Amino acid sequence: MSEKKSLPEKLDGVHIHFVGIKGTGMAALVEILFHNGAIITGSDVSERFYTDEILEKLGLSALPFSEKNITDKIDYVVYSSAYKLDKNPDLIAAVKKNIPCLLYTEALGSYSSRAYSCGICGVHGKTSTTGLVGTILKELDLPSQVLAGSIINSFGNTCTYTSPILKNKAENTKEKQIFVAETCEYQRHFMSFCPQKIILTSVEPDHQDYYPTYEDIRDAFVDYICKLPENGELIYCADDKGAVETANLAKSKRKDIVLIPYGEKACGDFKLVFEGVKNELNLFSVDLFNSEKEKFSFGIKIPGKHEVMDACAALALVCLLLKEFNKNPLDYKNQIKKGLENFCGGKRRSEVVGNKKNINDSPVLIMDDYGHHPTAVKTTLEGFREFYKGRKIIVDFMSHTYSRTQALLDEFSKCFDCVDMLILHKIYSSARENPDDFDITGKTLYEKVKEHLSQKNSKNEQSNLKSENVFYFEEILDAKDFVVAKLNEPLSSEYPDGYLFVTMGAGDNWKIGKVVLEEKND
Repeated sequence: MSEKKSLPEKLDGVHIHFVGIKGTGMAALVEILFHNGAIITGSDVSERFYTDEILEKLGLSALPFSEKNITDKIDYVVYSSAYKLDKNPDLIAAVKKNIPCLLYTEALGSYSSRAYSCGICGVHGKTSTTGLVGTILKELDLPSQVLAGSIINSFGNTCTYTSPILKNKAENTKEKQIFVAETCEYQRHFMSFCPQKIILTSVEPDHQDYYPTYEDIRDAFVDYICKLPENGELIYCADDKGAVETANLAKSKRKDIVLIPYGEKACGDFKLVFEGVKNELNLFSVDLFNSEKEKFSFGIKIPGKHEVMDACAALALVCLLLKEFNKNPLDYKNQIKKGLENFCGGKRRSEVVGNKKNINDSPVLIMDDYGHHPTAVKTTLEGFREFYKGRKIIVDFMSHTYSRTQALLDEFSKCFDCVDMLILHKIYSSARENPDDFDITGKTLYEKVKEHLSQKNSKNEQSNLKSENVFYFEEILDAKDFVVAKLNEPLSSEYPDGYLFVTMGAGDNWKIGKVVLEEKND
């Protein structure tokens, strides 16, 4: 097989076959390369995913895995890390035909090398921050493409464009198109990316199957930051301990890297002041390059202080890009404000699934969120509590991966205190791990949460959630009748705005939200 690990400069008419085309990142890259003129085919499992919508909008559909997919007309194969060159029939055939095969991350990195590329990374907030950047850039006169790891509602798909697609490599920075992409830390995938600027939202333990210790994952981020060019800019969250430590470690290795903090603890142009919720907007202000330090106010429609933090990161990157391309950010305040307010979340990111009325005519809002790390779960739910103060909040949570649940069990048990009722299920496993290797189960988390709440009660510590309001159903849809009954109960005056039912996690418990929404009142 050829050792070539890059895509050609010109993609018009180049036939690229994607193995695992329904993967989130894969579908996003398909969209980018399709609009660059490439001929696309792909294969995957038959199960339907939300990415099928992305492919269908492009007139594409996934073929079953088969060596017959690999014809002599195919120039390149791009494959997901979930599939192996010596196991998957498409890949085995491609190797036999000596067709260049690139991992998704290698293909994305190759594409990033031809643009003025910015990588958005962090354990939490990557997708929202990328979506916010793209939604702002849609309002500006900068030539840009943005690739997110999920469908972004304000994009329409996973990508957005503000200019004709980049066809040829430009040597002059000012002639290059801006390419902003969500970049993933798992298995150091982001090391293939070629960043000119980086946003770092957060660093803490995660992906314990690959990074056994905090230091392991932290050092991966340090190495990624050190890929910045000379005097490259790192935009990092000053409120996140891990991000601060990581930024300082990178700076100790590379003195030329320019550190640009954002957040409430930041000093300088992107010091954030959170102003609270008003008229269904999360309001905040920043200094924004003003010599007199006049604060400029902005707002987003998405609940949660963590989303405001992501908006501040996006604002910082956009302002620095404007300066990079010889434009004054202060001339674009109104466009930036409009872009921020146009952002309405992404698929499985504080996503509104639907609204209905229960049998008592009380409103029921159903939402879904991908939060699967204790920090993300806690901050997202606290955001919902602040934004939806007049609603009774019922959460259905499914933990993802045995290794993460076991390593962070104590943290998971403490992240639901602000809700009114909690439903738990079995652990949603990963193909990367064997459940038999772990002693932990979904029931273990259930018992740990109840133990935590009982301890709080014995100490007279405040918590919305009480031990008797935590429930367990092994299978997701086994809880359907229970949830429907609970959402039909009369509400006290404490909850004048009705119910909020949230499905949360990286598993497939989002299905119960869909079923509950479609349930007819008798």
